[in-house]
Amino acid sequence: MADRKPPFRADHVGSLLRSTAVVNARKAHFDDGSLSAEELSDAEDQAIPELIRRQQDVGLQAVTDGEARRSFWHYDFLGMLDGFKLVERDEGVQFAGVKLRPILPTITDKLGFPGDHPMLDHFRFVAEHTDVTPKISIPGPSCCHFRTAPDDITPPEYADVEALFADIATTYRDAISAFYDAGCRYLQMDDIFFAYLCDPKHRATKQEEGHDPDWLIDRYAWMMNEAIKDRPDDMVIGMHMCRGNFRSTHAAEGGYDPAADAVFNKADVDIYFMEYDTDRAGGLEPLRLLPSGSKRVLPGFITTKSGDLESIDDLRRKFDEVEKFADLDQFGIAPQCGFASTEEGNDITPDDQWRKLELVVKTAEAIWGEV
Repeated sequence: MADRKPPFRADHVGSLLRSTAVVNARKAHFDDGSLSAEELSDAEDQAIPELIRRQQDVGLQAVTDGEARRSFWHYDFLGMLDGFKLVERDEGVQFAGVKLRPILPTITDKLGFPGDHPMLDHFRFVAEHTDVTPKISIPGPSCCHFRTAPDDITPPEYADVEALFADIATTYRDAISAFYDAGCRYLQMDDIFFAYLCDPKHRATKQEEGHDPDWLIDRYAWMMNEAIKDRPDDMVIGMHMCRGNFRSTHAAEGGYDPAADAVFNKADVDIYFMEYDTDRAGGLEPLRLLPSGSKRVLPGFITTKSGDLESIDDLRRKFDEVEKFADLDQFGIAPQCGFASTEEGNDITPDDQWRKLELVVKTAEAIWGEV
């Protein structure tokens, strides 16, 4: 394994377009029933090393399995926790002009992280097949609450939302410990709902559910910090924030202003992946709240929602603007989100995807002289 350790100047959020072989194998297993679970796993095992190789070839120093074993960026992980159950309903989550497949999480029992959670082995597989830093991305603690409807949280003790938040934090603390024991030194948590709580529509929905959105932002930061505060010194924690990513559509909009202080100063996160590819993300002013020191922000000026390739000159100009608000040495670059937050993937081609990742590396080299 390489000696270099995160944070890196060039990175990516984690998910990649599924190969045709994986798409066909998943359909044969889940839809047709003509492929066994073992055969599906074999197909994934054959495809993932190639994804790792391609990431290394473009010059990335941190690689993932592309989330090729998942259907969703979040629900697969949640459904493998103790106390969670995924159910299929008539209506999925609404995105801009399209709805997510109608699979939803419910909390039916006391939450916990099982010692045999399958994603521990998913991480181990990446570690065994790379010469650089293996990374895994999992949904952040806030996802457990934000994405679960109040009526779908049935344990009586969780009528007290503070009790629920405490158990979520404990569950994630146990998860971090288990991933560390599996060899993980770079764990990313996709805690996108901080950004959702900057959107007036989502804020109104949470108010209708009886929650003050600003109180939720504070408590979500508390959950994150409780989960990670006792991690070993050599474990790096990243956090990704975006406004939804399903087949190149979005589900939220609004600048980071309501959440910036909480995410930067109330959660001891090392690396922040922040969507910044459109005006939906607001201005750069919230970066003023980034504390001086070792924390690093990777603004997502490069979009994964279309194949249009940004220019290095335009990206340089964006970082000139960044310098007005914070020290450029505390920055790097990553795409705005994953390329396939669900197995359907965004409306781009594999060539688009790899050109975007090459651009991430070239931009880091051009601005900071390193990856």
